[in-house]
Amino acid sequence: MQDHHTISCMIVDDEAIAREVIATHLAKIPTIKIVANCSNAIDAFTILRTNSIDLIFLDINMPEISGIAFAKAINTQVKVIFTTAYRDFAVEGFELQAVDYLLKPISFDRILKAVNNYFGTHITTKNEGGGLIETSDFMFVRANRRMVKINFEAIVYIESYSDYIKIHLNKETIVTRETISAIEAKLPVKKFIRIHRSYIIALKHIISFTNEEVAIKNTSLTISRGYKKEVLRILEMF
Repeated sequence: MQDHHTISCMIVDDEAIAREVIATHLAKIPTIKIVANCSNAIDAFTILRTNSIDLIFLDINMPEISGIAFAKAINTQVKVIFTTAYRDFAVEGFELQAVDYLLKPISFDRILKAVNNYFGTHITTKNEGGGLIETSDFMFVRANRRMVKINFEAIVYIESYSDYIKIHLNKETIVTRETISAIEAKLPVKKFIRIHRSYIIALKHIISFTNEEVAIKNTSLTISRGYKKEVLRILEMF
């Protein structure tokens, strides 16, 4: 069982240089403990059986067993940050609830952000020191061939349609080609809640809720079965 400040980490990549780059970056983050460094999924399975691992930096493009296949086969309590040299967006990876998706070459700043996403998304604690860096109050998304700044405070809810999403703001709607899980990883966990594969809502805009749906502004959104237990647990705390 991890404490609020240290996470046990494993790097899985068939390229030695890629493993070294990630390990060098992670060595600068005091909250990370690298337990293992593997060149293939077979060795990684062995490590998982004998060690307690919280987070895996996992290359998608590996021979024999791909990172996606490996992620599908492991315990879902072990979180994954995918890494790849290919720009094709790993939609399937985010359907596996990946914490983040890193494109090689990976910078230290980007790794730090991914680790912070892990703390924000997967550690719920009243200890304000749980995060690593100050989280910003906005994000950028690509819309109409430009990067558009989205202030978190302006988001009412986010809606997914296969390969694109609609971000419903106070006064407008932004459409971007993105997966909802990729966007979820960027949002401050204390202000938003995922209630469905297709919906994320801002907690401050909730007007009322039942066991089946949440009312926000002028619409009601369904709470899906898979999210219901966690959603109701969080909402009933308020």
